[in-house]
Amino acid sequence: MALPGIESVLVAGRGPAACAVIAACSRLGVKSVAVHSDVERSARHVQLADEAVLLGPAPAAESYLAVDRLVEAARRTGVAAVLPVPPALAGNARLAAEVARAGLTWVGPDAEVLERLGGDGVEPASERGFLALVTGDGLRYATPVERDRAAGIARVSWTPNRPAPLPAAARRLVDVGWRGLVTVGIAADGSLAEVAAGFSLDVAVLERAHGVDAVALALRTAVAGQVDEHPAPTDAAPLSAVAVQLRSTLPPGSEGRVSGRLPGLQRPADAGPDAEVVAVTGYAPGDRLDGWYDALLATVSAAAPDVAAAGRAAARQLDALPEIGVPHDGAEVRAVLDRLAGDRAAPVR
Repeated sequence: MALPGIESVLVAGRGPAACAVIAACSRLGVKSVAVHSDVERSARHVQLADEAVLLGPAPAAESYLAVDRLVEAARRTGVAAVLPVPPALAGNARLAAEVARAGLTWVGPDAEVLERLGGDGVEPASERGFLALVTGDGLRYATPVERDRAAGIARVSWTPNRPAPLPAAARRLVDVGWRGLVTVGIAADGSLAEVAAGFSLDVAVLERAHGVDAVALALRTAVAGQVDEHPAPTDAAPLSAVAVQLRSTLPPGSEGRVSGRLPGLQRPADAGPDAEVVAVTGYAPGDRLDGWYDALLATVSAAAPDVAAAGRAAARQLDALPEIGVPHDGAEVRAVLDRLAGDRAAPVR
């Protein structure tokens, strides 16, 4: 059933994250409109959406990140809302303001809040952080997270075995009027480091840990009068969760072609008892990896009663990975998961 006031959305983004959001829209009965550049006309997120709009040429600044073109696409297709996927768009105060000026619903914090608090527009990569849904009542589904870093990218995230309390500064998110999903990095002194809106890698940790649909939470929060309809968190303890991202290691600017089935297309591996695995890909066999874009191939997230079991469940999904035609960092990701499966923290980089 469509959400009242949100019957259609323009999904601003690409890759596995956009595919996951579009699939969630389908489950919710919300029409999705994808956007694409002229080299991604047949991309997987375009194929999954109900409708698609060409933004412009391959450079992201002229297509996926072009504020005027995104707003015009939303107007032209008659959607009710714009749902930004990556933090680079979800934290863009100018885009948020232009969407609101066009009379459309912006699914995320208001423009003035982004300017005041500073949606950083990057995937938080601090070794420690948290996720939450922020409403006027406070932080819901608050989920501490730890991260393994590689070249500034958090390629594996997980719920810590012994989570620390949220920093006192977390309350500032509520006080300044932030509403919707947030992914936060915590500095060594306990202050908030990176603060990001949108669907970061870590959002899958929140979803698996609490058994919720992040897209549904984001859409309901964006609709006036529906904030209080969020079900209150239950007394049941959240599960442990792990999320990984599988990336191509092609040199920057290089192209490649996918020949095998990525996680999200292949049959899920046996996750073991009491475990759940969700895998999402942005590519199908035969698809080209264009040199213009960051080649995030797929994401895998898992939930289980403890972190070690969740790590093993995610690792099984990667074990089933066939030769896919392009080099990737699966071996490095698997090494981090093996440490988690052995109850050993990943080393700080």
